Amino acid sequence: MTATAGTSTTAAGAYRIVEMETHDVRFPTSRELDGSDAMNPDPDYSAAYVVLKTDDGYEGHGFAFTIGRGNDIQTTAISALEPYVLGRDVEDLGALYRDMVGDSQLRWLGPEKGVMHMAISAVVNALWDLKAKRADRPLWRLLAEMAPEEIVELIDFRYLSDALTKDEALDLLKRNEAGKAERIERLIQEGYPAYTTSPGWLGYDDEKLRRLCKEALEQGFGQIKLKVGADLEDDRRRFRVAREVCGPDFPIAIDANQRWDVGSGIEWINALREFRPHWVEEPTSPDDVLGHAAIARGIAPVPVATGEHVQNRIVFKQLLQAEAISYVQIDSARVGGVNENLAILLLAAKFGVPVCPHAGGVGLCELVQHLSMFDYVAVTGTMDGRVIEYVDHLHEHFVDPVVIRDGRYVAPSRPGFSAEMHAESIAAHTFPGGEVWREEA
Repeated sequence: MTATAGTSTTAAGAYRIVEMETHDVRFPTSRELDGSDAMNPDPDYSAAYVVLKTDDGYEGHGFAFTIGRGNDIQTTAISALEPYVLGRDVEDLGALYRDMVGDSQLRWLGPEKGVMHMAISAVVNALWDLKAKRADRPLWRLLAEMAPEEIVELIDFRYLSDALTKDEALDLLKRNEAGKAERIERLIQEGYPAYTTSPGWLGYDDEKLRRLCKEALEQGFGQIKLKVGADLEDDRRRFRVAREVCGPDFPIAIDANQRWDVGSGIEWINALREFRPHWVEEPTSPDDVLGHAAIARGIAPVPVATGEHVQNRIVFKQLLQAEAISYVQIDSARVGGVNENLAILLLAAKFGVPVCPHAGGVGLCELVQHLSMFDYVAVTGTMDGRVIEYVDHLHEHFVDPVVIRDGRYVAPSRPGFSAEMHAESIAAHTFPGGEVWREEA
C-alpha cells in the first residue's frame, strides 16, 4: 500500500517525507520449527514492513516483528500513521516521536502499548534508518557521536522522573564522554559479544540439539540458550544433553516465554537448579512486575531476565525499582522505537543492571546490535557481562545482514539501521500473494 504527499523542501538541509509503503512480509519458519518454544509452537517469523521515501531520494526502512497471524493487523496499524509522517521534516525525530506517542485519540488504544505502539516503533525506526543514511553513518555511530544534550532531547521523561530525571540522564552521558573515540575503535576491531539461541528451540530433537551445541562452541559463542516450559522431564533431559556437550561451567540460559504462574515457575526453575541456569528468561507474564520480583526471590541466586514483551519504559522502570530482574532485555521493535529504547538504556545504567537484548526473530539481530553498541560507547563504557542474542535465521534477506565472527557481532559500517530487506525477498514473501506463499498453498 502506498500514499503520496507533495514534494517541497522547507529550508536548506531540511527534506520532507513524500511517500509511505507498507508490506505484509511473512516467512514460513514453522516448516522446520525454527523459533518454536513452549508458548509459540509454530511461529512464522513475519515483518509488518514500512518504507519512507523523501523528496531528496532517500529511503528509510523499518518493521514490527510478529510471528504470523495478525501481521496484517500490524501492517494496517502502521498505515494509520501516514498522516503523522507525510510532509514532515525527516530531521525532526523528537517531535515526530512525541506527536505519535502523545496523540490523544491514539493513546486511548494503549496508551503506549500493543499494536499501535509497535506500529509507532516501526515508523520511528524507519525514520532513524533514514536519518542515519542521510548522515552517511551506521546508526550506532550516529547516536554515539551525538552530544549528550541531543540525546536527552529525544527522550520522553514522563512517568520516569521518580527513577531517572533528565539531569541524571545528562550526567550519565557526560560521564562517559571521555574515551568515546577509543571505544569506537575497540568496537570496530573486536566487535560485541554474542550468544546463540539457535541450538535451543523446543521443537528440535536431542540429536539436533547436541549437534548445534557443538557448532556453537566451534563458532566461538560464549553462551547459549535453551527454551523450556513444556514438560519438566524433557527440560531436564535436554539441559543434561547441553551440559554434556558444553561442560559444567559454560553459561547456558533458559527461556520459558511466559509459560508459568509465579508458584509453578519457582518450583520448575528450582527443579532445574542442578544444571546451573545462567538466567531464566520471561518466567511469567511480562506485565507482572511483582510476580517477577517474587520469582527472583524464590529462585535466588539464579538471575531473572525479561524484556522482549515488556510494552514500555514505565514497566521497565518498575521492574528495576522492584529488583525483579538482573538483566534488561530490550527489544528493538516492541517499545516506541529508538527513542524509547534510549530511555530504557539510561534507566538500566542508572540502576546498574546490564542490558542483554532480545533478538530472536526476523531482522531483530540486525537492529538491536546498533543499540547495544551505542550503549557501550556512550552510556556504560563496558561490555562486561553483556551479550546480544543471535539467531541464525533469515539474515540473507537483508541488504546489510549481521556478521558474526568468533562469537561476536562485527560492528556495522554501512550507513543506516540495517533494517532494509532486499526487494526480491519482500516480493517473494508478501502474504498471501508472494511466490513463497503461493507454493505453500
